Amino acid sequence: MKKFPLFGVVCTLAVALGLIGSSQAELPKPEKFDDTGFEKIFNGKDITGWHVSTKTGHSRTSKNKTGGRWVVEDSAIVGSQDIPGNGGIIITDKKYKNFEIVLEMKNDDGPDSGLFLRCTEDGKCYQAMIDYHKGGNLMGIYGEGLGGRPHLRNFDFGKDVTEIVVPSKQPDGGMKSPVSAADWPKFWNKNEWNELRARIEGNPPHITTWIRGVKFMDHKETEKRHVEEGGIALQVHGGGDYTKQFVRYRNIRVKELK
Repeated sequence: MKKFPLFGVVCTLAVALGLIGSSQAELPKPEKFDDTGFEKIFNGKDITGWHVSTKTGHSRTSKNKTGGRWVVEDSAIVGSQDIPGNGGIIITDKKYKNFEIVLEMKNDDGPDSGLFLRCTEDGKCYQAMIDYHKGGNLMGIYGEGLGGRPHLRNFDFGKDVTEIVVPSKQPDGGMKSPVSAADWPKFWNKNEWNELRARIEGNPPHITTWIRGVKFMDHKETEKRHVEEGGIALQVHGGGDYTKQFVRYRNIRVKELK
């Protein structure tokens, strides 16, 4: 029987174990947030403090007479198109300047949605993207009604929201995806409620977004493109037929920043 030096066997095992360990990299750990000072802006019962705006381009199918269908079900704001192709936004009555918002979402795979920061009645805003469909993105940053600037994302959804493609076809602003394509199915479960968070400060604004407590975007604008304060809005995009697919948001809380 051929003999192998013990040292060689140990080294071989060490290398093998190292390769196995590297292929099982840990998911990024969520940050620890100071959640003091947050206030609920959705009571879980009705849309007191919110209203539907019919003034955005997403409501053109109804000739801006309606702004999609928005109801409260199971303590969540549920949105969809009210007629094929007609979406819109639901927006807070109160305007906010510098703030951090956290909510939970459980949307169907298909509707294009968004978390609108400093939103106007006609839908101009800095958008934390919730383009929850093939080729879309989550928590990238987009200038809605601002000439599409900025438009930053560090991944794209693949064939559906259970997979991602890294990097995105769009610029990432120097912020690489903290989650790999291989690890996305372990990080994101479309069948459960998932937490999203966004912060906006200053003008030009500094915008930061998180998914499940992990930072995905951290971007500082270099020019003023938009107003210093506005509402917080949730969107159902116009186009297509999304009358039977829904977006769902709950536990919506805001902390105003100095």
